[in-house]
Amino acid sequence: MDNTQENGATDGHFAKGLTWLGIAFIILGLITILFPLAVTIVFKVFIGWLFIITGAFQIWQSFSIRQWGGFFWNLLIGILYLVAGCWLAFDLFAGIIGLTVLLAITFIAHGTLEAIMANNLRPNSGWGWMMFSGLVGVLAGVLIILGLPSTAEWAIGLMIGINMISSGLAFFSLGSAAKSLQ
Repeated sequence: MDNTQENGATDGHFAKGLTWLGIAFIILGLITILFPLAVTIVFKVFIGWLFIITGAFQIWQSFSIRQWGGFFWNLLIGILYLVAGCWLAFDLFAGIIGLTVLLAITFIAHGTLEAIMANNLRPNSGWGWMMFSGLVGVLAGVLIILGLPSTAEWAIGLMIGINMISSGLAFFSLGSAAKSLQ
């Protein structure tokens, strides 16, 4: 079968969107690389606030169901989220190593999925960039893990930036290839 006709990402319909998505990823990736520690801290603080909000809602919900047999345990879970969230949000360097490991695992999974997607796009134009992006994601994840704990201070910000640029190049390439099909 002709993959060109089946694949909406390369039939020209989404060409402009893919190109602009690629440009946005590249610009944001460059900004992220310029400020890796700041991005790492912002990322960690954001997760901390998500935990604080989750914990607060869980504590509130616990008191709304006091008669339930699981009240005490539900309350403890809410307190756990609240404490962990405060620790992540208000202690600037707390939790960075754990989040760095999580990010590395995410990059390995993301890169693997992009490589699979590239293989499915082959032989359409632009599939090689998607494969390259996937391999960069896997390599970035492995390098982060191998460099711990010293990589934790800058790795999250730098690797997010590199990953965004490689994904941006891949989407830009797919958009350009789709434009040529029109």
